[in-house]
Amino acid sequence: MGAIPHEQGTTFRVWAPAATAVSVVGPFNDWDATTHPLTHEADGYWAADFADLGPGTEYKFQLTTPTGELLKNDPYTREVTHSAGNSVVHNPDFDWGEDAFQMPAWNELVVYELHVGTFHAPDPERPGTFYDAIEKLGHLVELGINAVEIMPATEFPGALSWGYNPAHPFAIEIDYGGPTAFKEFIKQAHRRGIAVILDVVYNHFGPGDLDLWQFDGWQENDGGGIYFYNDWRAETPWGHNRPDYGREAVRRYIRDNALMWLEDYRVDGLRCDAIAHIRNVDGTNDPSRDLPDGWSLMKWINEEIRERMPWKITIAEDLMGNEYITKSPEEEGQGFSTQWDARFVYPVRDALVTPHDADRNMFAVAEAVEARYNGDAFQRVVYTESHDEVANGKARVPEEIMPGEAVSWYPKKRSTLGAALVFTVPGIPMIFQGQTMLADGSFSDDQPLDWSRAEEHAGLVRLYHDLIRLRRNLDGNTRGLLGQYVEVHHLNNEDKILAYIRRDQGGPGDTTIVLCNFADRAQPSYTIGLPRSGRWRVRFNSDWEGYDQEFGNFESVDTQAEEGVYDDQPYHGTFGLAPYSVLIISQDPQ
Repeated sequence: MGAIPHEQGTTFRVWAPAATAVSVVGPFNDWDATTHPLTHEADGYWAADFADLGPGTEYKFQLTTPTGELLKNDPYTREVTHSAGNSVVHNPDFDWGEDAFQMPAWNELVVYELHVGTFHAPDPERPGTFYDAIEKLGHLVELGINAVEIMPATEFPGALSWGYNPAHPFAIEIDYGGPTAFKEFIKQAHRRGIAVILDVVYNHFGPGDLDLWQFDGWQENDGGGIYFYNDWRAETPWGHNRPDYGREAVRRYIRDNALMWLEDYRVDGLRCDAIAHIRNVDGTNDPSRDLPDGWSLMKWINEEIRERMPWKITIAEDLMGNEYITKSPEEEGQGFSTQWDARFVYPVRDALVTPHDADRNMFAVAEAVEARYNGDAFQRVVYTESHDEVANGKARVPEEIMPGEAVSWYPKKRSTLGAALVFTVPGIPMIFQGQTMLADGSFSDDQPLDWSRAEEHAGLVRLYHDLIRLRRNLDGNTRGLLGQYVEVHHLNNEDKILAYIRRDQGGPGDTTIVLCNFADRAQPSYTIGLPRSGRWRVRFNSDWEGYDQEFGNFESVDTQAEEGVYDDQPYHGTFGLAPYSVLIISQDPQ
């Protein structure tokens, strides 16, 4: 489908069942519909091969329809001059070099969500590009990040957007550098050991600059025509523009899109936006409003990906706590690898931003620590900040804690307490751009990251670096953080303290204890149960003054386990615990 260049020219193919004639027009033929006509194939498809048109050709389709002559961009175009401009025959040739990237195991992934336009925008006159983003990949490598999740980067109206209003789903945003820039970004990320996950939007298209709308002139009820539902099923929070998941050509269009990113662009995974609105008209669990065709479409796409590229990850944003999203297709599930977990972010953020210690619900936090889908801890992505959680009337965690004073002690202490949870509970940890450098306010597509904050808050950047290092077990003494097992073995709701055991296979260098204080009160000698005898070493203390000069550097030292049952564990030990702080404790490998 679309424009496929080859050595002898370019083949054009388009689906327009209501059209009675279709031509390729553009500057190359002075927009004359008589010179490059397409031939009608079966089932509403039109195609032709033209030797005189090659890569770089600007074009549109002129369609003769019962409602008149229509000039439309190619639904499958991979490049446009701009969102309201012309399609461009894209040259697929690209030198990938020695790209032998290996996707990390999913229990080793640490994801950094970024928005291309604001991640690194050195020129104040324009949004950042993929080329600009490449300049900061070294920073992510130093942090320990091994996967970036790109907010939607397909062509949208104008230069500024979050990306969730796709006008041309197959084309990379030209203001971000276009398709070649995206390929270069992926190539450079892979060279540095970083996977690239792309956010895709299949719950609606548009609404602006949307040539798919009434594409070949046909419609019902003033609806969107052949690519969309034309009845009550079209209704979404973003307009009456839901794709028709029951129509074979539209199903193939969306499936082709997913496979293009994974195969042609070598993207390592897809994050599917708001899939509750693909399986249900209202994005709820009301069965009377379900869209079975939407469910089966996503299931089909996940089956295709698993069959062709089982090492590539698919991430769902459903946020309804639905286990069937990540169940296998054989078990009637949708087959996603993992999903964003509302059961973590909401109770944990609530515990972090609640003003009074007495109101923090440690039982809710404990449930968030232990939650999982289908018995698999890595079927969930855990985070305290994402693009949705830091905008839409909400703000960055430090900003929520003390509006206008995000750089003060309470926001720094409690936001890093949250970060320590993200990196120590079972699940795939994710942080949002700027989180490591204490970005304040709310996320906006016209406010670039202020990279001077990375220097200003170098200690906090170091805190995230150290957490990621422990999470990935790069020093070989916290393998338990890569494992499935978690048990909240100590819960003190009165003093707002909890501790949990993390384990992969168990034993020294593996079993890891995480001790969290959610109160503004130091505990000079706090006792918790320990599962083994011997020396337990403090690997991380979030109160270390090296992370921030305002931190208390509270003494938290290694401890020899004492015999005696405590917290249902055979041994116990005592640790110093600072206010709003986390200790990560393990034993040296034998």
